[in-house]
Amino acid sequence: MKDSLVVIPTFNEKENIERIIRKVFSLNKEFDVLIVEDNSPDGTAAIVRSLMPEFTGRLHMEERKGKLGLGTAYIHGFKWALSHSYSYVFEMDADFSHNPDDLLKLYDACANQGADVAIGSRYIKGVNVVNWPMGRVLMSYFASYYVRTITRMKIMDTTAGFKCYRRKVLETIDFERIKFTGYAFQIEMKYTAWKLGFKITEVPIIFTDRTEGTSKMSSGIFREAILGVIQLRFKCIRPKKAA
Repeated sequence: MKDSLVVIPTFNEKENIERIIRKVFSLNKEFDVLIVEDNSPDGTAAIVRSLMPEFTGRLHMEERKGKLGLGTAYIHGFKWALSHSYSYVFEMDADFSHNPDDLLKLYDACANQGADVAIGSRYIKGVNVVNWPMGRVLMSYFASYYVRTITRMKIMDTTAGFKCYRRKVLETIDFERIKFTGYAFQIEMKYTAWKLGFKITEVPIIFTDRTEGTSKMSSGIFREAILGVIQLRFKCIRPKKAA
């Protein structure tokens, strides 16, 4: 069994991808990295490919035919992680909005403190967001409040995308029943893990909006989240059937 894999979806991240990979590999704990690359026209894949000989056995890339959605990218990465026998699997953005140093805190929460899912939380200790306009901060904060109200989850940052999963969580979740691909994907995964009885812990982080490259956020993604939460509230959650 291997220890830890960081799954990083990419689409047009040439400004950030080499720096984020090198930063993860500089940490004082060993993490492997899987880039799930959605055919970026800016040459992101070529940069990753050029780094792979330097990090043989630790840096991996799965190339897909196009921009197929954040949720499907992570599920692709989760399936890859399970098939390659990793014990801890992380979600992280490529743009440094998630500080790679915080991987160590998420790992500790799952490996040493009993969490099944550890969430890098922007809202567990006030509002810890840097470089966002106030309107976006308020939208994100109240989106989480809305999700808590509808689903009854006791999670402050329900839309967070920086997480660590124990292997058994991903083995139990039926990915075929995960329906959302955008912002709502993050909510659906947390809700599913919660309904299946897994222990979820929030770890305080500081979220810093990207300074390089272009944000992938859109109003359509927010709409999916708002409407999707209502659907989740009435969804029947069942564990994956044994093969």
